[in-house]
Amino acid sequence: MSETAPGHAEHTLEHLRKIGVHNAGGLRTAAERLLASIRADGLVCTAGAGHSLAGVMESFYRAGGLAAVRPLYHPDLLPLHGAVPSTRTERRSGLAEEVLTDAGFRGGVDVLVVFSNSGVNPYPVELARTARAAGSSVIAITSPAASADAPKRAGTTLAEEADIVLDTLVPGGDASYPPTAPVTAPLSSLANAFLWNTLLVELFDLAETEGLELPLWRSSNTVGGDEANAANLEHYGQRVPGLL
Repeated sequence: MSETAPGHAEHTLEHLRKIGVHNAGGLRTAAERLLASIRADGLVCTAGAGHSLAGVMESFYRAGGLAAVRPLYHPDLLPLHGAVPSTRTERRSGLAEEVLTDAGFRGGVDVLVVFSNSGVNPYPVELARTARAAGSSVIAITSPAASADAPKRAGTTLAEEADIVLDTLVPGGDASYPPTAPVTAPLSSLANAFLWNTLLVELFDLAETEGLELPLWRSSNTVGGDEANAANLEHYGQRVPGLL
């Protein structure tokens, strides 16, 4: 390990601590919106494009994760299916409405969580705008600072369209190292996962206070895990196509 690596690790940990403090109020409000949806037997739809799909993956069918999650996905948005085409796709107007319609998104019942570092492309912006117009809460996990440094390809930003903004505090360009002129070590995926999991903690504590048992996944690689997950699969399997 180089002499600078421990310093960078501490810098990253400090960034995550700062995120937690900065978003304390927003996390509580977001947890309240998620709980209201779960109480109404709604779904938490999660969306992103490019590397923000890592946040969507973290939210879906994961040990310790929330079972009431419907990932919104279009194969053309994934860099593994074509890196440059995936960038073109998230800049394409109209895709968001198509994805929400195909998913059977229920306005006023389902909640939308959108991961996007800059939040300036049409796909995340139109997702938020369409879901809000349908009467649903929209939680953005994004960086207004990154938005300020990026071209506004949708005329506005995800942060401006969302009800609740969980700010990753990631600088424009995403890179974090070296500190004086960063060109590598992107922060957004770490920040997205941290905020999502902190949101789950807030949601769990809120549900426990209200006496509501959350539908959570158990690891299938533990004794009794498959049996514990059976009820969630039965309840959500037909509503979340990716499960079965």
